[in-house]
Amino acid sequence: MAERLLFLTGHLAHARLERVLADLGQTSFSHEIVDIGVKVAALMTEEIIVRRLKQPVAADRVVLPGRFKGNLERLSGFFGVPFERGPDELADLPAYLGRQGKPVDLSQHEMRIFAEIVDASIMSVDAIVEHASRLSAAGADVIDLGCLPETPFPHLADAVQALKAHGLAVSVDSANIGELETGARAGADYLLSLTEETIGLATGYNAIPVLIPANPGDLESLGRAIDAARAAGISFIADPVLDPVHFGFAASLGRFLEARRRWPEVEMMMGTGNLTELTDADTSGITAVLAGICSELHIRNVLVVHVSPHTVRTVEEHDIARRIMFAARRDHALPRGYDAGLLQAHDRKPYPNSKEDIDALAKAVRDANYRIMTAPDGIHVFNKNGHRVAQDAFELFPGLDVENDGAHAFYLGAELTKAELAWKLGKRYIQDEPLSWGVAAPRPEEDRMRLAKAGHTLRAKKDVP
Repeated sequence: MAERLLFLTGHLAHARLERVLADLGQTSFSHEIVDIGVKVAALMTEEIIVRRLKQPVAADRVVLPGRFKGNLERLSGFFGVPFERGPDELADLPAYLGRQGKPVDLSQHEMRIFAEIVDASIMSVDAIVEHASRLSAAGADVIDLGCLPETPFPHLADAVQALKAHGLAVSVDSANIGELETGARAGADYLLSLTEETIGLATGYNAIPVLIPANPGDLESLGRAIDAARAAGISFIADPVLDPVHFGFAASLGRFLEARRRWPEVEMMMGTGNLTELTDADTSGITAVLAGICSELHIRNVLVVHVSPHTVRTVEEHDIARRIMFAARRDHALPRGYDAGLLQAHDRKPYPNSKEDIDALAKAVRDANYRIMTAPDGIHVFNKNGHRVAQDAFELFPGLDVENDGAHAFYLGAELTKAELAWKLGKRYIQDEPLSWGVAAPRPEEDRMRLAKAGHTLRAKKDVP
């Protein structure tokens, strides 16, 4: 028997919801739409639903607007039917239903993030712990203590022990055998980066070595280090080393392919910093591509560096990238449509409403509150008194009649500027909500249990003509 879905909506969205569902064609479910009796669907409340939705509810699931503020468990218990939030935008409803209404599971991954504190040797132990805590919160699994050439690190052991005391896994990254041994004695979990010439250090400690070629690009020497580690019976990770663009980048990708062909079961690492740090490009795209390569080659360790200001969110980017790639590979699918965390400057669906949708909505509005929306043709502003469209926010302001209402003018100026920015970039704009920049600028926590306070779009009754 086909699953029965009940969609609750408001007056303004009813016709659009009907059209979106009709456009789905044949589905594996039957559906019914109930207009709950409010103008704006997102403004329905638990009390309104309890009062107006007739019992018994003849459905297997009740789908509410994504912006509904209320307690789903209480509604489910009261009506005896599961209630759930759909997507925020009707344009996203087909994809939501295509996944049978289940949210995408990004809880799993198989990639370990090593986050390097490059200048640890010139930081105090307290500063190292504080910085490491931020990296851990961003998604790092291992805190990598970078040792600078010809820079003493007398508090290296103290730093390792302090991080371990805070429950953090630690690696020490140095070309100095003495610093590596100090880190190992202090309890480091990993040692970066050993070669066939220094692999012997790892045999006396519990730290797992990350092996690199003794000479740049030399897979043969990496192979000898791997053989030595196997002969000693110790765990290890192999890193063929990713080089920067124009300094061996393409060839180094080939080494990763060849290394995986030679050693199909070996744990491997890729250091992504040579691309993210040394390329003047937004790091989200670079990270997505490198995470995809790692996913295909089953490289389960990445070394992430944040030195340049433009890589400020690189740990967060690697964290969401590893989850997206794992989910896509699990589903035998493209890494598309799972999460927008790496879509920072643009959106895949910037315009949830067409020009025709907005025209229809504008004609149905009967109050003086301004609505602002975007479509491919520009920024739309409308209320009961009119509907204007422009591609420059300044062109819209003279017709808004808010010259004597400073607070309202400020609000509309801010919203129209935000709408213009979104339109120019191809980002989704939603009135009264911040633009989404993916993990580049995390959004504030949203309370899905309470309605937001009314903004300056809601004029006092005495001001409404």
